[in-house]
Amino acid sequence: MDIILLIKTVILGIIEGITEWLPISSTGHLILADEFIKMNMSEAFMEMFNVVIQLGAIMAVVVLYFHKLNPFSPKKNRREKGDTMILWTKVVLAVVPAAVIGILLDDWLDAHLYNPPVVAAMLIIYGILFILIENKNKKNRRRPMDDLGRMTYPMAFVIGVFQVLALIPGTSRSGATILGGILIGCSRTVATEFSFFLGIPVMFGASLLKILKFGLHFTGVEAAVLITGMLVSFLVSIIAIKFLLGYIKKNDFKAFGVYRIILGILVIGYFAFLK
Repeated sequence: MDIILLIKTVILGIIEGITEWLPISSTGHLILADEFIKMNMSEAFMEMFNVVIQLGAIMAVVVLYFHKLNPFSPKKNRREKGDTMILWTKVVLAVVPAAVIGILLDDWLDAHLYNPPVVAAMLIIYGILFILIENKNKKNRRRPMDDLGRMTYPMAFVIGVFQVLALIPGTSRSGATILGGILIGCSRTVATEFSFFLGIPVMFGASLLKILKFGLHFTGVEAAVLITGMLVSFLVSIIAIKFLLGYIKKNDFKAFGVYRIILGILVIGYFAFLK
């Protein structure tokens, strides 16, 4: 792998590691990055690459939350193990809507919605929604649900329905699920952590689908690109996750809403006047 290809791979891994967890759309940023960072590889391989670096990001959640998500941990008592299993059943339930629709519409979504105009529109729309919902929350005197163990199955399913919206690029999987969680009464921390956990089966499933579609016939350079991108995404994701959890303890999501709106406008301006 030459140095230019290595630099491009690292940059894309960094973009994924940051944007997968901040509610600003990783897929949207990768589509936009493709306008400026040409990898000179087949379209099928780049689909695989984007999923593999998302897998690297998800592995960061597995590592950081391994104890919390492990129902067989010897450090947990019987009740805690049972609570962890219940949490997993809620995660699985919440994954169902996006999994079903994603499998049915995977090729159609790739063909019709993975383009800059859709990304720009979704960046702006959800940026506005973040600001409106956070303003509404300031007037809400009800204390949000701040214990993940109190999340009910209906609540988990509703958040899963919001995750369906993230099939549209530019929406942000974490953004859609966090918004859904906040709207049904979850605290920012609970909504964010549950969003993290939902990403595990979703990304593993997406990776499996792409692997089955693309196959395992990689050249040495392709294998090096995949491994490098996944490793960079993993390391950057650990930093991004810790940052986000610390940030939302003292701040709301309006700053991300403003960022999305500005980026969406810049994207529209670029493709309308400069390209």
